[in-house]
Amino acid sequence: MEETISLQEIWQIIKKRLNLIILITITAMLISFIVTTFVMTPQYEANSQFIVNEEVQSEQQITQGDIRTNVELINTYNVVLQSPAILNVVVEELGLEMSSGQLANKINVSNAENSQVVNVQVVDADHALAVEIANTTVDVFREDIPNYMNVDNVGVLSEAAHDANPSQVSPNPTLNVAIALVLGLMIGIGLAFLLEYLDTSIKNEEDIEKALDLPVMGVISTFQTDRESYSSKRNR
Repeated sequence: MEETISLQEIWQIIKKRLNLIILITITAMLISFIVTTFVMTPQYEANSQFIVNEEVQSEQQITQGDIRTNVELINTYNVVLQSPAILNVVVEELGLEMSSGQLANKINVSNAENSQVVNVQVVDADHALAVEIANTTVDVFREDIPNYMNVDNVGVLSEAAHDANPSQVSPNPTLNVAIALVLGLMIGIGLAFLLEYLDTSIKNEEDIEKALDLPVMGVISTFQTDRESYSSKRNR
C-alpha cells in the first residue's frame, strides 16, 4: 500500500524542524559572504573596441553577399586576435609572467550580431593591468593583421580606460549570498524530511496504528499517586 503525504503533514514536518532549517540557511549565507568577501580574489574588467576595414575598389558595388562575408570574417579576426602569434607579442611587450594560453583565458573577443565592431574584454585581478592588456592586444593586432590578411586598416573606436574606483565584475556578493540562501533552504528542508523519515520512534496513537496497522482500543494515561504526592510534599 502506497503511503501519501498531505500538505498539512509537510507543513508540520517543516514547522517541527524549522529551527534546523533556519540555522542551516543562515550558516550557508554566512559562509558564502565570508568566502566571497575575504577569500575570493576580486576581478576587474577592461574593454576596447575596434573595427576592421578591408580595401574595396571605389567602382565595385557592395552586395548583400559581401556584407555577409565581412561579418563572417569577424570570426576569423577573433581567432587571430587570441592566437599565439598576437598574444606572444603582447606578453613580451608587457613583460607578463604567463604564457599566451594563460593570457587567452583572460581575453574574451566578441561582436554584436551583423556588426563589424569587435569588442575585446579583459578580466584580471589588477584593473590597471587589464587596461594595458586590452589596449596592447588591439595595438598589436592592428600592426600585425596585414601580415596575415588583406586588411586595409583597423580603426580603434574606444580604448580601455583607467578607473580610479573600478567596480569588480566578480565575485558578486549579492548573487552568491542569494544562491547560498536557496541552497541552504533546500538542504535544510531535505535534511528535515530525512530526519523525519529515519525517526521510527512511536510518539502517539497514530504512530501505533501506522506501525501495527491495527486500531487503538484504549489508552492508559499516567497519573501521580497519593503516596508520590505526599513524598514530594514532605521533601519540600
